[in-house]
Amino acid sequence: MKNFKRYTVTTALPYANGPLHIGHIAGVYVPADIYVRYLRAAGKDVLFIGGSDEHGVPITIKARKEGVSPQDIVDKYHNIIKNTFTRLGISFDIYSRTSLPVHHKTASDFFRTLYDKGKFIEKTTAQYYDEEAGQFLADRYITGTCPHCGNEKAYGDQCESCGTSLNATDLINPRSVLSGHPPVMKDTKHWFLPLDTYEPWLRQWILEEHKEWKPNVYGQCKSWLDQGLQPRAVTRDLDWGVKVPLEGTDGKVLYVWFDAPIGYISASKDWSEQTGKDWTPYWKDNESKLVHFIGKDNIVFHCIIFPAMLHAEGSFIVPENVPANEFLNLEGDKISTSRNWAVWVHEYLDELPGREDVLRYVLTANAPETKDNDFTWKDFQARNNNELLAIFGNFVNRTLVLTHKYFGGKVPAITTLTPEDKATLDELAALPGKIANHIENYRFRDGLTEMMNMARLGNKYLTENEPWKIFATQPERVQTVINISLQIAANLSIVAAPFIPFTADKMTNMLNLGPFTWADAGRNNLLPDNHPLNPPAFLFTKVEDDIIQSQIDKLHKAKAENVFKNASVAPIKDDITYEDFTRLDLRTGTIITAEKVAKTKKLLKLTIDTGIDKRTVVSGIAEYYTPEEVIGKQVCVVANLAPRNIKGVDSKGMILMAEDADGKLVFVSPAVNTINGATVK
Repeated sequence: MKNFKRYTVTTALPYANGPLHIGHIAGVYVPADIYVRYLRAAGKDVLFIGGSDEHGVPITIKARKEGVSPQDIVDKYHNIIKNTFTRLGISFDIYSRTSLPVHHKTASDFFRTLYDKGKFIEKTTAQYYDEEAGQFLADRYITGTCPHCGNEKAYGDQCESCGTSLNATDLINPRSVLSGHPPVMKDTKHWFLPLDTYEPWLRQWILEEHKEWKPNVYGQCKSWLDQGLQPRAVTRDLDWGVKVPLEGTDGKVLYVWFDAPIGYISASKDWSEQTGKDWTPYWKDNESKLVHFIGKDNIVFHCIIFPAMLHAEGSFIVPENVPANEFLNLEGDKISTSRNWAVWVHEYLDELPGREDVLRYVLTANAPETKDNDFTWKDFQARNNNELLAIFGNFVNRTLVLTHKYFGGKVPAITTLTPEDKATLDELAALPGKIANHIENYRFRDGLTEMMNMARLGNKYLTENEPWKIFATQPERVQTVINISLQIAANLSIVAAPFIPFTADKMTNMLNLGPFTWADAGRNNLLPDNHPLNPPAFLFTKVEDDIIQSQIDKLHKAKAENVFKNASVAPIKDDITYEDFTRLDLRTGTIITAEKVAKTKKLLKLTIDTGIDKRTVVSGIAEYYTPEEVIGKQVCVVANLAPRNIKGVDSKGMILMAEDADGKLVFVSPAVNTINGATVK
């Protein structure tokens, strides 16, 4: 590890519009906490920064849905999130929030510095405006029909049915979420950061000077740079956020992507005010190492945009590394807050008390470090029972119980070392260095494996020597075996602390250990002869089948209830006349061929025999049906829908689908087969 004088470690600021799920924890916060706990144990000067992102459209949408103010929303969820982190042992030095005055001032001053230096360009652009609500509309406040798949509930930034990224102007029949009326285009003035200006510097800094970055991070940065960077707006029309500090800018705030990363700096100032310590060396001294822990969806902001902002300002250091993770799936499906397909961490902590470290362990073991990975409750159970309980906990418990049984709870002295003893101690001495190397290079999953290898070493050594069988005939040999086992346990308490800190604290108490640093790990004399131990206690308990089944049942029930809930409150569309309905030509038809649309995940190209013709229809059902499953299916078709080109395919019509309790699309079909071309009335 390069010898930096201090470390500034940040974690992505979670949106304060909902609680945390395990995907957040696995991707960002547990890896960051492992890294920071290791650095502290190694004697490093660290400032560990977290905070809630309390601005942006998702929060205003949440507030509108619940009929409360945005401040009410962020107050509620900031407290839930902060408490969750504390209970899970995420050891922030400061957990701040972007609604604080210190953040508003810091972000405003940062903007003003760049403005005064002439770093922005000013543009007037046309954007959607709701005349009835009297305000410009963010993309998420506009819905309409997706031009690619026909989904009538697509948002102005993305269609959640086919997954296509959109501009609000792409939508067919756009409507304002605020009033329900069609918006109009209106000119508005904003300030842009010309990222293209910083492209040469970014290419040198990232592509040449940071080839050691994780392949997923480096690759995404290279892709962005190869496509060519464009100016990006730093302000937007909204009434919630950091006000633009210029005259004549009422109703304009700093874009959340611009103000949120500045939250790391304002959180450092918040820490400084609370502790009386100086925040500036952590951000303005080249001997400080800045590391951002984020998920892959934030790579562009932390590797390209925020560094460009810092470089433009001129007085701040830029990140040395951004070890972004991929996504964690749940039971083979993508975690989705909208479908309530998630394990909420605060609920886990309530329902499985005392198992904080089990969750930390399982999420680290399944960390999506290089590719998306999966969490399942069965795997959770297996790792607890077969690894933490059967190996780690079993070794520590047996060692302490035997010490109390044979030696009155005091560390016995070593008599004679066999070659096998020496080999065990040599392996023990090597493991802390291996773990440290993995942590320093952000391979936390590998570090966890080596930590468990220390527990396996102890378990194997104790099992092979069987002191309970030879005490009567070889008491001196048992002294050596128990001493070495205790030394392994003491070392284990040091190297386990970054990964499973609650367990390490219990071990420290049982072993009656004084404070040790990482430099002590690997020694075979951490516990002196006759050192008294405290009574043993179980570190882990078995996770029974009923616990796992209850969590699986809860997961499926919550998703089903959410679907029904959403369906029950969906507003009925505006009234149409009888004549409007008669304009629809609904016909029966049979799917005779089907194939996937190239370079898409959700679209099938169908050939449908309508009894009148054989036509091509593109449908977003590939997520739920294979081509083989739908061939021969009789369906209902909107036969007189104007043709539309979808992903290069001319689609002539639309098949009718319904959404079931699990969110799956199901066919609307005749109860019994009828002739193709029959009119649906």
